[in-house]
Amino acid sequence: MPEFSLPQITLVLGGAASGKSAFAETLVVGTGRPRVYLATAQVYDTEMADKVSAHQAQRGDEWHTIEAPRDIAAPLAAVTADQIVLLDCATLWLSNALLANPPAPDTVNDFMNALAACPAPVVVVSNEVGAGIVPDNALARAFRNAQGALNQAIAARAELVVNVIAGLPMTLKGDLP
Repeated sequence: MPEFSLPQITLVLGGAASGKSAFAETLVVGTGRPRVYLATAQVYDTEMADKVSAHQAQRGDEWHTIEAPRDIAAPLAAVTADQIVLLDCATLWLSNALLANPPAPDTVNDFMNALAACPAPVVVVSNEVGAGIVPDNALARAFRNAQGALNQAIAARAELVVNVIAGLPMTLKGDLP
């Protein structure tokens, strides 16, 4: 597989089960760099445990996995410049941060600062939540708004932004390698 470079921050968006994680993994593997998988999921039930296991099996042993459901700054600061990071996903990270009691006031700013300070390129996977119906309750609407703001902040800093629909990438910003 040919090796290519990715910018410091790449954002891969998509809906649930759109193929965004698989596409992001392909991008990361294509760089030929040592791979770090920054996992933000927390396993609370067997369905999520099965999903995590399937993702791990798909990735194989070539990845160094770091579990980081809320604190991404320390793991991102610890990687080396020759590595590449796949942060999967910003949506679960935001859920975890917002459910913290109480949520930190500078949560999104801290996330963005951690991305900017990372010595290695980072590919961030995130759900696009703005294309659905308006949620019927205040908590769901607040989350949708916070996720939209986070996605916009990441996209503003990213040099490459790709939306994945039905497994097909559509470049929104920058150029795919």
